[in-house]
Amino acid sequence: MRALVISGGGSKGAFAGGVAQYLIEEKGFEYDLFVGTSTGSLLITHLALNKTQKIKEVYTSVNQKSIFNNCPFVVKKEVHGQQEIGINHFNVFRNIISGNKTFGESKNLRKLIGNAITVEEFEELKNGSKEIVVTVSNFSLNQVEYKSINDFSYQDFCDWIWISCNYTPFMSLVKKNGCEYADGGFGSMVPIEEAIKRGATSIDVIVLDTEVAHLNRMPSKNAFSLITNMHAYMADRIEKQNIRIGKYVASNNDAIINLYYTPTVLTTNSLIFNKEKMKQWWEQGFKFAKLKNEELNGLNELKEGGE
Repeated sequence: MRALVISGGGSKGAFAGGVAQYLIEEKGFEYDLFVGTSTGSLLITHLALNKTQKIKEVYTSVNQKSIFNNCPFVVKKEVHGQQEIGINHFNVFRNIISGNKTFGESKNLRKLIGNAITVEEFEELKNGSKEIVVTVSNFSLNQVEYKSINDFSYQDFCDWIWISCNYTPFMSLVKKNGCEYADGGFGSMVPIEEAIKRGATSIDVIVLDTEVAHLNRMPSKNAFSLITNMHAYMADRIEKQNIRIGKYVASNNDAIINLYYTPTVLTTNSLIFNKEKMKQWWEQGFKFAKLKNEELNGLNELKEGGE
């Protein structure tokens, strides 16, 4: 069984889309299982349908308003090549006064998901042979949960995709089935282990981060930048642990893992959705996957020639 696993990474998901497009369209890989966390969960339904152009158009046309109905921060000018965020005090105050538990709300993203995935597309996937799984974090029960398309109705599954992307406290905290849920990346950033548990023996994994750290983060300028830096630190630790465990489980189950990291640092704040940059990242992802596979083919030819 072949699986495609896509990690969390906010706007960096555009890069993953480019990599996946190459693997599906150029390499002709047929995946039986798709597992996504956060931004990865937004991609996998259309990838499973082989509708890469449709999801590319959706991904590369979003902005802050496409995601937030109440955005808790403002994007400031670039400093040393990176954009900074500042607190939108009015929006944060309004959200707290309204009784919400987070600084911002991402209900526009839920609408976007509903518009992007039709009932007909959902039924086609549910009645097909491919399994689609999204990762969510259950704060009430203190556990990671994996939601398969096979177990839910259209509206429920769209909810789970949305919940998987909700990077609290900047985005919505969702109460569903009596529990509070948020971004799957808080517990499982790169769900390789889950793919193997579901029977995958060959797994292509797209990790939306560099394999080796390439920079020191800028000092925190305000409470929001401090929180994003803290979240980034924790996500990095979780990501590395997931990959380490995934490799261990794979070695004990005779599974093969192919890892695709980003070759460079795309952004230090993946909550900033810049259409032009995301278009560039999609194309970079496609070209990177092509180059990596060409290099692998070259190495395999050299080994065969040596033998």
